[in-house]
Amino acid sequence: MDDDARGIFQGKVYVAKHAQKTDGKQSSHALLLSERAEFDAKPELEIYADDVVCGHGATAGDINHDHLFYLKSRGIPEAEAKSLLIAAFVDEVFDAIENEAVRNVMVNIADAWLHRA
Repeated sequence: MDDDARGIFQGKVYVAKHAQKTDGKQSSHALLLSERAEFDAKPELEIYADDVVCGHGATAGDINHDHLFYLKSRGIPEAEAKSLLIAAFVDEVFDAIENEAVRNVMVNIADAWLHRA
């Protein structure tokens, strides 16, 4: 998220009483590209069964400055280094999209944004 963007993740896993052996997971990850950007996460687990494995997690942060320093120390200009780190972050998400056509559309949108930014 960049500029004054605000992201909100609200997810809910509901496990009914008879849904034994359920394995439920939810996670959200946000990359903050400006000091004004915000990300709020509200994961919820509502579990009524006894034999389940459920979990949730959320992370939000800026570009890793150690990674950025490493790339810059190898002669990569800062703007290009930031683009590489952002691309690596979003590529991990896109890899999980099974539909190739949808994945390609998302990759193209991200690439176009990176070239503008």
